[in-house]
Amino acid sequence: MTTCLFLTFRYRTTPSDGEKSKLNELLGVTPKLLKALVHTSATASDPYVKDEAPPPLVVQLYFDEIHGLEAALARVGHLAVLSSREEFPVLAAADVAHQAMLVRQFTVADPTLRNAPGSPYCTYLVSYEGEAENLNWHSHYLENHTRHMAGFPGIRELEVYTRLDWVSSLPWPRVHFMQRNKVAFDSADALTQALNSPVRHDMRADFKTFPPFTGPNKHYAMTTRVIRPR
Repeated sequence: MTTCLFLTFRYRTTPSDGEKSKLNELLGVTPKLLKALVHTSATASDPYVKDEAPPPLVVQLYFDEIHGLEAALARVGHLAVLSSREEFPVLAAADVAHQAMLVRQFTVADPTLRNAPGSPYCTYLVSYEGEAENLNWHSHYLENHTRHMAGFPGIRELEVYTRLDWVSSLPWPRVHFMQRNKVAFDSADALTQALNSPVRHDMRADFKTFPPFTGPNKHYAMTTRVIRPR
């Protein structure tokens, strides 16, 4: 099963265009990388949640196997340079959290983005950051909630991520969110339309039937660009 590394950056000043380009270049030559998603904060309207502002930067790195992911996180691995203030002055000084997870992909009716190739689209990143009384909690979500989500008008992608243990030698704090999920749309307007459709009301009704769990459940609209390895 595919693995995915989440890097969440909360920085105090905005990286320069040069630093952003250097990050893109670094990601594009990451060994064993299948693809990278670079998410930056966006805005959409959800009738049920009003969470804090999104983090300014979330990076998702997909690998076929955990060995490639862990190699990138080794002390002298490919991503170690991100903690260098000489190379990445803003990103290295940021508050960074990381988590490796398993990827579960679900079929949607029309996965084809209407945007020009290489142009950005919109992603809704959701996290369940606490614990369930019983981790069979995932069964309800994977069997029922995803069925509603796949019915969003205009949805292009649906993924759910669950925890695993991973090795990292880098200095960033780890997080151990119980689950994350992601839906993708052509634009923030398309996401807003989906979130205000009857599907969202059905999802809210299903949410109320979830088995008991603790911790926050956060929702962030993000502008997403894909970086393919060279």
